[in-house]
Amino acid sequence: MTDFPTLSWPDTDGPRTVRWRSEAGVPAPRRVVVADDRTTADAAYRLACEGTALLWRGDYQNARQLLQAMARRAEHKPRKASAAPKPAATPLEAFHLHRQAQAQRARTLGMVLLPLEGDYSIPLRRAPDVKLACEQAWGAPDGAPSAVSLREMLGLIGACEWRKKGVEVPALGGARIHPYYGVFSPVRGEYLDLVARVPLPSLERAFDIGTGSGVIAAVLAARGVKHVIATDQDARALACARENLTQLGYGERVDVIEADLFPAGRAPLVVCNPPWVPARPASPIEYAVFDPDSRMLRGFLAGLKDHLEPGGEGWLILSDFAEHLGLRTREALMEMIAQAGLEVAGREDIRPRHPKASDPADPLHRARAAELTSLWRLKVRTGS
Repeated sequence: MTDFPTLSWPDTDGPRTVRWRSEAGVPAPRRVVVADDRTTADAAYRLACEGTALLWRGDYQNARQLLQAMARRAEHKPRKASAAPKPAATPLEAFHLHRQAQAQRARTLGMVLLPLEGDYSIPLRRAPDVKLACEQAWGAPDGAPSAVSLREMLGLIGACEWRKKGVEVPALGGARIHPYYGVFSPVRGEYLDLVARVPLPSLERAFDIGTGSGVIAAVLAARGVKHVIATDQDARALACARENLTQLGYGERVDVIEADLFPAGRAPLVVCNPPWVPARPASPIEYAVFDPDSRMLRGFLAGLKDHLEPGGEGWLILSDFAEHLGLRTREALMEMIAQAGLEVAGREDIRPRHPKASDPADPLHRARAAELTSLWRLKVRTGS
């Protein structure tokens, strides 16, 4: 157990220490008290705000209800008039305030903890069977007891259901992609519509950089590309992509390999859908959305020229959400493209269809309402 972070709390038979589990990378709480069905939501919320975690010993369903009650208190936290926050002056300020509020809410609600036996069973009344969800996220049980936040466990259970049910992809004729825990789910499918409709420069070969669930590689194969090489660095993504592509019948036409961006060689089409927001992720599982300092975007652009066949195209799929937030300018993007020895051969745009784009109550509504997702067709600049 010394190889892993641990969590300790006072118990009736003396202090107890178990392995601490957090896929979100949250450190183990330092202060822990035992709580049960007698613990009120007000008391639990006060302790959580103070940084004290509650190791639950009562009924599992009551713990869920307690967490919901704490969430309501977090949403309606009373404020002194003098301490009321000023409205955000800019979309960038709104973004930072939103991220701060999300982080604080996650810290507070993450303070309700569940014990786990060595086989991933929850030793509480009315607890569900979560063994499959845990195995999908953590691998086979090692026999050692552990603890996890209830909020994170609910995320594991939800991810397990999504993986079982799958996400319908219209660009694949309604076929389903089954995302693994921690692998980006194609619930926002408009960018796939772009991949499905933009004329292909070739049907011979394509690279899909950062394949994730394998959905873009699947769309390319469905359009008739004879050989696709899909890359990723994340072990879960590689396994997820292989399984999805095999289930869809494209396993023999798509090679899924581990690589830092590009595979060896060149192709007439190289596609990349990097994370759209150039900001620091709050946890490791957010790297599919947040790209600190645009590292993946810059890496793709910088290496594209050396992996395109003569006359080939690089397809960069990117939302301008970051531009509307003030995190990146269009001029900066065009400068990255130019510095990489590339030029824009064309661009296709599409509006987002997700509910937040039309929700005025969303704190980032101004940026979401203006957002466009684009497929940039890039070519090697003549003379480069």
